[in-house]
Amino acid sequence: MKEVILISVSGEDKPGLTSKITGILASYNLSILDIGQAVIHNHLSLGFLIGVPESQDTAPVLKDLLFLAHELNVQMHFSPIEPARYSAWVAEQGKPRYIITILARQIEARHVSRVAAIVAGHGFNIDKISRLSGRMPLASGDEPRKACVELSLRGDCDDEAQIRSELFQLTQEMNVDISFQEDNIFRRNRRLVCFDMDSTLIESEVIDELARRAGVYDKVAAITERAMLGELDFDQSLKERVSLLKGLPETVLNEVAVSLKLTEGAEKLITSLRGLRLKTAIISGGFTYFGNYLKERLGIDYVYSNELEIVDGHLTGQVTGEIVNARRKAELLRATAEREGIRLEQVIAVGDGANDLPMLSTAGLGIAFRAKPIVRESAEHAISNLGLDSILYLIGFRDRDTGIFS
Repeated sequence: MKEVILISVSGEDKPGLTSKITGILASYNLSILDIGQAVIHNHLSLGFLIGVPESQDTAPVLKDLLFLAHELNVQMHFSPIEPARYSAWVAEQGKPRYIITILARQIEARHVSRVAAIVAGHGFNIDKISRLSGRMPLASGDEPRKACVELSLRGDCDDEAQIRSELFQLTQEMNVDISFQEDNIFRRNRRLVCFDMDSTLIESEVIDELARRAGVYDKVAAITERAMLGELDFDQSLKERVSLLKGLPETVLNEVAVSLKLTEGAEKLITSLRGLRLKTAIISGGFTYFGNYLKERLGIDYVYSNELEIVDGHLTGQVTGEIVNARRKAELLRATAEREGIRLEQVIAVGDGANDLPMLSTAGLGIAFRAKPIVRESAEHAISNLGLDSILYLIGFRDRDTGIFS
């Protein structure tokens, strides 16, 4: 190979541009060593890395390309690449790659600037930046805004814990969520998503809604909050709360079920997951009656939860069977993955409470969703500013990819 040349093209995008440029390269039997293109608001940035053999005179190629650039009304620049520099670049292939996903109601320059500074500080190169969300209108409409930008990084991760700590601090300072994950084969090959139910798939805590109707809301809510913060043993706190519901008519369960409000983005997420043929499961410390209601409403595949004992049409104040606590949640996730023949790396788990942490850490992608502080700090990934459907961004899907399932 006599020369390696980088051809950079910029200007207004138009049909046939790439065909005409590569047509000239083809007429000289040149090899394309690398190629990349990006278009922002109809403005094109296109690059070719070409190899010129010893037998080929470079001048006629460049001359023809410059005439074409004039004809197309685009700018074209040529940069010779030293063989040693090219060889060093080739040697870098196979280096680990990582993905940073920035999620917010609106991406601001300060978000990208601060993230890029952290990335640079740890020696990463940003290979590519992509917008996964739809185009942002200037005027806000009725639908909640959502924006997502994905940064593809190349380089060795010197201290993953430190990077996560710095990015987490950023999320605390700004209204933004930031996810850092390895870009491996499992990222776009998830096959099972396991959800907590209360305050995750639905906005409320079901036991609190039952307590309102039993007239013991204040007592139950206080116990619920302490349990979710990890201050109380879950099994004992569940038994204490359920005991306060003794005598509540069974008919109240349906009244509560039909009044449940889905979390923002829940229905879109489940619809998209079903369209993508992913399995879904509710693994909840709540109650089976409501999990089954959501199973029918949304098309969930599995429900694991606690069973309220009912005798003569009234709650007895007890639960039957093994309690679905933190340990049991992780066990059920593993068992469901095994049943489906799925590796744990292909599992996503989503929850908000301290009793979800073992489940989140067992899954390949564990997401603390609008979670308590202790959970956000402990989980590797957190979403606090957008809806559940933004989970699709973390596995690399764009709005246009999942729009067909709407």
